[in-house]
Amino acid sequence: MIRNDKLSKYMLGFILLLFIGGLLALNTGTPARKFSESENRLLEQQPSFSLKNVINGTFTANFEKYLSDQFAFRDFWIGVKSEADRMMGKKESNGVYLGKDGFLIQKFGKPEDGDLEKKGEAINGFVKVLPGLRTYLLLAPTAASVLEEKLPAHVTGDDERMYLEKVKEAVSKDVVFVDVYPAMRARKEEYLYYKTDHHWTTRGAYYAYRELGKQMGFTPRDEADFRIEKGTDEFYGSLYSKSGFRHVLPDRIDLYVPKDAETYRVEYAEEKKSSDSLYERDNLQKKDKYTVFLNGNHPLIKIASGSREGKKLVVVKDSYANCFLPFLTAHFDEIYVVDLRYYEDRLDALIRENHITDMLLLYNVNTFFEEPSIKELASQS
Repeated sequence: MIRNDKLSKYMLGFILLLFIGGLLALNTGTPARKFSESENRLLEQQPSFSLKNVINGTFTANFEKYLSDQFAFRDFWIGVKSEADRMMGKKESNGVYLGKDGFLIQKFGKPEDGDLEKKGEAINGFVKVLPGLRTYLLLAPTAASVLEEKLPAHVTGDDERMYLEKVKEAVSKDVVFVDVYPAMRARKEEYLYYKTDHHWTTRGAYYAYRELGKQMGFTPRDEADFRIEKGTDEFYGSLYSKSGFRHVLPDRIDLYVPKDAETYRVEYAEEKKSSDSLYERDNLQKKDKYTVFLNGNHPLIKIASGSREGKKLVVVKDSYANCFLPFLTAHFDEIYVVDLRYYEDRLDALIRENHITDMLLLYNVNTFFEEPSIKELASQS
């Protein structure tokens, strides 16, 4: 009997070692991914080793992030953990709340000390060296603040709103801060945010576009001017994949197409490709269906429209802008779309060389506080 117990323990230990060894081999042999389509974000890459990085602790911290992001079958393990958490009554998984009425809501991440001020200084410095450039900053509130009632008990959107106000105070008078929160909050009962994805819906973007028009001085088009087409009603977005929560219904993606025919030329600079459409409808058959809007994120896109307003716009942005941009084509002759996460040239040179008249910085609140590339504007001023 004793021998059998010992044998069982040895066998269990051997199986455990075999399992751990197998995972180690898989992680070692699997090439590192640069981008997570399911989470719609860049993944941590293996940090460079140096004595300085080891001493100050950044190497260890970044290596932990790298191991977490590149772990084999990451999405599967997230799903297993989330299902176990849900069965135990937990309402949060991997930075995502399981809210009321089937909403998955991204947790707000507070900026690190001094980061907000540095980004404000970078924006102010950049604008100062381009005095003729009309500049606007639109930070899209997320579902965590606009749909606060959908959050689990004892969770509020107060922090997000507080930091929005701090950004407003940090930018100079040369930057027009476009506050869309009141307009979004007033329409909270409408379909403004996806339930399974961190983006606003096209309807949410439309209301923000109307608020931007008030600040920029253009007359926004009425909703009746668009033909609202259903792109898909089978969209499972980034929060669905990131959280692992599976007992939720899919979302619907709508496209707002002007009833009056318009012509476009969309140039993807780095890819050296062009299109006559703002939508990549084939992407509605892919996992990340949100990339139907301008085929996802790119370093630089140039959109030439049939507008004769005599104005040119550069939009410095994250992916929240992708479904927002089609609303702007009637008001600008050319729109240059820059994603600082991938763009390697000088933004000030792009503005000067193309005689750009207006600049819009459009980010969602979370990305604005998380994304370090915004601070790089300081090196271009």
